[in-house]
Amino acid sequence: MNVGEATKLRILELCSENKITINRLATVSGITQSTLSNIVGGRNNSTTVSTIKKLCDGLNISIRDFFSSKLFDDLEQEVR
Repeated sequence: MNVGEATKLRILELCSENKITINRLATVSGITQSTLSNIVGGRNNSTTVSTIKKLCDGLNISIRDFFSSKLFDDLEQEVR
């Protein structure tokens, strides 16, 4: 799994845990719905830390909490 896929799955996981939709997460995070849809739809595999920080703020979690998931434990090497 690469970092883009792990990020997508983590966002979906957090939405499920918090019982909110992707659209609601976009609204409370202050990012556009199209940006978030591109991330979870797999069309954006290079999400910025700034965007992740906004998502974390919307979810009232820290960046550390976001990345504290087994999804990020065994990522493929990005540079070859």
